[in-house]
Amino acid sequence: MQYDQTLTPLLSRRLFLPSVSGIWNAITGGGGSYQEAIIAIRRGMSLFKQGDVAGSLVEFDKAIELDPRQKAYLWQRGLSLYYLDRFEEGAEQFRLDVAQNPNDTEESIWCFLCEAQLYGVDEARQRFLEVGRDSRPVMRESYGMFKDGGDPEKLVNAFLRGKEHEYFYASLYAGLYYESQNDKAAANRHIFAACQSPYGSRSDDYMAALAKVHCLCRDWSIN
Repeated sequence: MQYDQTLTPLLSRRLFLPSVSGIWNAITGGGGSYQEAIIAIRRGMSLFKQGDVAGSLVEFDKAIELDPRQKAYLWQRGLSLYYLDRFEEGAEQFRLDVAQNPNDTEESIWCFLCEAQLYGVDEARQRFLEVGRDSRPVMRESYGMFKDGGDPEKLVNAFLRGKEHEYFYASLYAGLYYESQNDKAAANRHIFAACQSPYGSRSDDYMAALAKVHCLCRDWSIN
């Protein structure tokens, strides 16, 4: 996962669909099932951004039925599973993704978030998926906080005057960290701040939509 390329120079995995099967598709001449799977993924992403998490999962699962190669790259499906409280399946999805992309910090964190709900924070930390060094300072700091324990307030303060996307991501992951600790009030405060931030309110980044979906799923008003 990377940031929205419309607001930063980094390319975003959220703006592209799984590519390895696409390369194979090009080599072998393509097929209707692959194209239909891509359409299903796009529908699923659109439904998720609209707040229809269950509907998004139906489309992601349909994509896998059409083209099983997609499953190993469907991090979007893992996010939907998390918000449907299907944590074991979510953790499995993120572990598959990290196996294909061993440098993806966010998928490692989301696997932890799923497993913290299943096993508790201590065991989830023992099972933590280690990945390569992230080029993004905010995600390096977030990764260290989830992996080793840390202070979410320090994370947010470190990027309070940083770039817009950095403050958004610091607030989002601070809130998610608090959720893993069952601190609902602090989770609410930081994820609400992520939603209301300039990046969170304007960006087409999938994670900006996720922050709003998080509030919807927790029955938090952001109006």
